[in-house]
Amino acid sequence: MLNLSTRPYSPQVVDRLREAGLPPLLARLYAARGVARREELATRLADLLPHASLLNAQAAAERLADALQRGERLLVVADYDADGATACAVAVAGLRALAGNGGAQVDYLVPNRFDYGYGLSPEIARLAAARSPDLIITVDNGIAAHAGIEEARRLGMAVLVTDHHLPADTLPEVLIVNPNQPGCPFPSKHLAGVGVMFYVLVALRAELRRRGAFAGRTEPNLADLLDLVALGTVADVVRLDANNRLLVEQGLKRMRAGQARPGLQALFRAAGRDPARASAQDLGFVLGPRLNAAGRLADMSLGIACLLAEDAATALAHARELDRLNRERKAIEADMQAQANAILERVDVAEGCSLVLHDPAWHQGVVGLLAARLKERHHRPTIVFADGGDGLLKGSGRAIPGLHLRDALDRVDKRHPGLILKFGGHAAAAGLTLRRDDFPAFAAAFEAVARELLTPADLERVIETDGALVAEECRLDNALALREAVWGQGFPPPLFQGEFSVDGQRLVGDRHLKLRLSGGGLTGEAMLFNHGEPLPARIQAAYRLEVNEWNNSRALQFTLEHWAGLA
Repeated sequence: MLNLSTRPYSPQVVDRLREAGLPPLLARLYAARGVARREELATRLADLLPHASLLNAQAAAERLADALQRGERLLVVADYDADGATACAVAVAGLRALAGNGGAQVDYLVPNRFDYGYGLSPEIARLAAARSPDLIITVDNGIAAHAGIEEARRLGMAVLVTDHHLPADTLPEVLIVNPNQPGCPFPSKHLAGVGVMFYVLVALRAELRRRGAFAGRTEPNLADLLDLVALGTVADVVRLDANNRLLVEQGLKRMRAGQARPGLQALFRAAGRDPARASAQDLGFVLGPRLNAAGRLADMSLGIACLLAEDAATALAHARELDRLNRERKAIEADMQAQANAILERVDVAEGCSLVLHDPAWHQGVVGLLAARLKERHHRPTIVFADGGDGLLKGSGRAIPGLHLRDALDRVDKRHPGLILKFGGHAAAAGLTLRRDDFPAFAAAFEAVARELLTPADLERVIETDGALVAEECRLDNALALREAVWGQGFPPPLFQGEFSVDGQRLVGDRHLKLRLSGGGLTGEAMLFNHGEPLPARIQAAYRLEVNEWNNSRALQFTLEHWAGLA
């Protein structure tokens, strides 16, 4: 049997949401996710949290306005994941639009993961200096770049940090915009790096407007950047609080209306998807992985070039190369997963509270994905390492609920100074570097911390659902509404439960099951992906209510996420 739990909700809140005009099913689902009032589902740009409360946004706007009006050279230093790439594209496109013909030059530099590692390091500062910028602007990094910032200053470059990662005990002595820095009153602490940069641009436009900089020319519409903001926000798996959902909703609206940038339209085309039906799931599972493939296997400059492309032909060429890299990434990941499974067959995973693995042949750019897969399969916080050269290991970790991964690494670091050479991240994911010889000591230290922080209940996988559907809720219009709504981290997509008879089943595409199910007053077609073995006659299932579009027709479909046989 599956270990299922039903998300609780207040019937009074459901009634309030229904009275405010929400359909009954959506009212129940939103109430179960903590939405108490219709206003929390606002989708108008006017309902965005104001930039005034984001600490140092105004100071950053003034510094950038000075730079644009003086015609300075600006260099954006990005991270090499999808959030960093979209934040870089937002910064470059936004700054160039706001600069107009004022003479300021805006360029970007993204570290190659394999040559330089993460963020504004001293090596990247020296690389940046070759371009002679007056101001470096970090996006999605910089909050812990003490050495890199010092080196940049030594070389005569000013630095503005925009980031969203959790800070260490001390901050660099530089202008920082980060909702998670001490003293920042901004209500949403979950902005992605791309969201922080977007807010800085909003503050900058307001400052330029105050200075009269748009007299005689059209003021740029920063909303044109929201497709990039939506992609980076979902792909970085930040919590989709009300403000982030609004940003994503606005970006999706533009995609569905055919107003996405050429690079995003090209990514949809390369993936065989229609942007007119864009969903948050497309951003997280279709576009995001293709963009990330550049940073994992090659150089994220390719991904940024795709996002910044101004014509369809150039964008499509980049998108097709990203699609090729993503297929290569999938093959590498599959091999690594098979090797990891072989390693874990020799141990009793249930005896420990964590998984820490390393293989010298594993790919440094794919260890984070492998950690995520193993975490999902075994429900343990997982850190996977690959060789990083020079006797070092580069690791990436993923956590389960109940363990804040960055805080856990910080605890290891404080107890064993020098064991971790550097680390960073947030609650759900983190990266770190060790000496190869210290791998056994780290594995033991991390296991000890996990044992302290996790309870036996934390280590039991519980599948949260939204309960059972009744027959009148199983309608195509409900499935379409669920597809168009914004779901993601901290605001999970609806998952329903039920017991069914398997009235028919056949294999499609060599590795998927197409099913006919009935039970609990429901009857319908269902899909179970990546499972080729026949199901028993009766099953318990956790499933999604989805739309199957085929040959210009739409039909209701259940998509099974979890199942177990019933006697």
